[in-house]
Amino acid sequence: MLSRLSPASIRRISTTALCCEKSEPDLSDPKTLALHKLYRPERITPSKRGIDLLKSPGLNKGMAFSLHERQYLGIHGLLPPAFMTEEQQAYRIITKLRQQPDNLAKYIQLDSLQDRNEKLYYRVLTDNVKELMPIVYTPTVGQACQHFGFIYRNPKGLYVTINDNSISKIYQILANWHTETVRAIVITDGERILGLGDLGTYGIGIPVGKLALYVALAGIRPEWCLPVILDVGTDNTELLNDPFYTGLRRKRVRGPEYDTLVDNFMKAATKRFGRDTLIQFEDFGNQNAYRLLDRYKGEYCMFNDDIQGTAAVVVAGLLASTRVTKKKLSQEKIVFLGAGGAATGVAEMCVRQMMDEGLTEEEACGRIYMVDIEGLITKSRVKSLGERHVKFAKDLPDTKNLLEVVKTVKPGALIGASTVAGAFTEEIIKEMARINPRPIIFALSNPTSKAECTAEAAYRCTNGAVLFASGSPFENVELNGKLYKPGQGNNAYIFPGVALGAVLFAVKNIPDKLFLLAARMVAEAVSEKSLNTYSRVYPRLKDIKELSVKIAVEVGEYCYRHDLATLHPKPEDMEMFIRQNMYSVEYDELINKTYEWPAKDSKHGFPVPVLRRTSMDEE
Repeated sequence: MLSRLSPASIRRISTTALCCEKSEPDLSDPKTLALHKLYRPERITPSKRGIDLLKSPGLNKGMAFSLHERQYLGIHGLLPPAFMTEEQQAYRIITKLRQQPDNLAKYIQLDSLQDRNEKLYYRVLTDNVKELMPIVYTPTVGQACQHFGFIYRNPKGLYVTINDNSISKIYQILANWHTETVRAIVITDGERILGLGDLGTYGIGIPVGKLALYVALAGIRPEWCLPVILDVGTDNTELLNDPFYTGLRRKRVRGPEYDTLVDNFMKAATKRFGRDTLIQFEDFGNQNAYRLLDRYKGEYCMFNDDIQGTAAVVVAGLLASTRVTKKKLSQEKIVFLGAGGAATGVAEMCVRQMMDEGLTEEEACGRIYMVDIEGLITKSRVKSLGERHVKFAKDLPDTKNLLEVVKTVKPGALIGASTVAGAFTEEIIKEMARINPRPIIFALSNPTSKAECTAEAAYRCTNGAVLFASGSPFENVELNGKLYKPGQGNNAYIFPGVALGAVLFAVKNIPDKLFLLAARMVAEAVSEKSLNTYSRVYPRLKDIKELSVKIAVEVGEYCYRHDLATLHPKPEDMEMFIRQNMYSVEYDELINKTYEWPAKDSKHGFPVPVLRRTSMDEE
């Protein structure tokens, strides 16, 4: 039974839908009306009936089916006789959800809802995005992945194993998916799930969660989305001995055989679904992430969110911070703790932004200092450094002491991507505040338990002067009578809009410039109130969907200018085209309206000539 709620709680739940209403075009203008009719999705009466219809999450409306629909579609009597609105159903779901004992239980309940009623799932998610995004994605999705074998209920994606290593075999697996209209794939091999390491096939929760955000935050249609995991084994001994483990029980395959599998998947996926299919790489290990991005980004419509999405969202936060510090990014020195794929991607995008501000590449690289597990990246280590790190090597003494680096460099920004909890000590934070009137400190490691410092520590040690952001959400902090709302450097500000533009305009490939353009748009979207009242360097989460539309428009314009878009002709009204093709969380009428033909064309009874019936006429 649902417990009784206070009037304030009822008001809070029942009015959430108002913030997510779809903006409608002005149809009084004949030209706008014509474009609306051209771009809008068309209603198709489903071929499924009866119990099969109720078991189809994309069509099921539960007790929101009208009496006419129940009778027409053969489901009358299969449902309780009550009739509910979608808002009633959403109220029921969110109320029950808030009664769950922990976040993992909430994740399981939402997962079950997605299996039953897709529209209602996304309605609840979009109406309560700030509350539920940490449930369907980081940090709770990490916990769900760790326990995936235990909580597994229904398959939600495709599993391609090292034993299926040919284009034809992978194509057959892709052909087993329930729809041919796939336009966006999120793929992982499970080697580096968030900050949790190698989770093998338990990592399927990441593509599933990512695509849920595609739908909720950008309106990409669920039937266009496909989660995929490449199972090449796991080096996690604990999983190999886990009785619930859902993957191959073998050590992780590497080398040429692994590369062939990825190659074959890319070829099979584009053969099955088209060359303009978006393929997002997610949570690949450092040794593969950059390598595969460089290998495919010029040939396929693909990107790596850990590298490019993370880079864009961090640069967005830095650009928003410059509105407070009154200094260009090219005037700041930046210290990175961590030099993996994500941190290096951020550093490289900072370089691109600094170059656009007038620096040479050498000058821009000179303003970035990177500290990895071996310490500060210096010229004495050049022989052991990867190609991407050499340009950031400094002519300074070797040291593993981050405080010493901060005192020597005197950076304006300190960025953590190390997964070392507490690495930003009070002494380091206070030193940043001593150097800068408004220090920039981003503790980006996921999940929250691995963040380099907490929001509370950052604000307290700088007496509220810090411009702070984290990778996973922190609670608001009250200090000296002022409320601070820490920003979350969540890739969700970036990848939904980029993906929406790439999918709708069928782009050939996704250049790095698009992510820099998206970063600038995110930074511009941060309100003065957010920056100056709450010290929050990112937009409100509930604004992401509108932000995604603006990013998608920018993506489309850029791709048409540079001959990267293959959708022709170019839509006359880009924004209307995008909005009309976005997924709506409102229930659709499933039965097409009937219409009349001219009476003379629909008249029964054309005169039939009299035929002689021999057998009947005989006496």
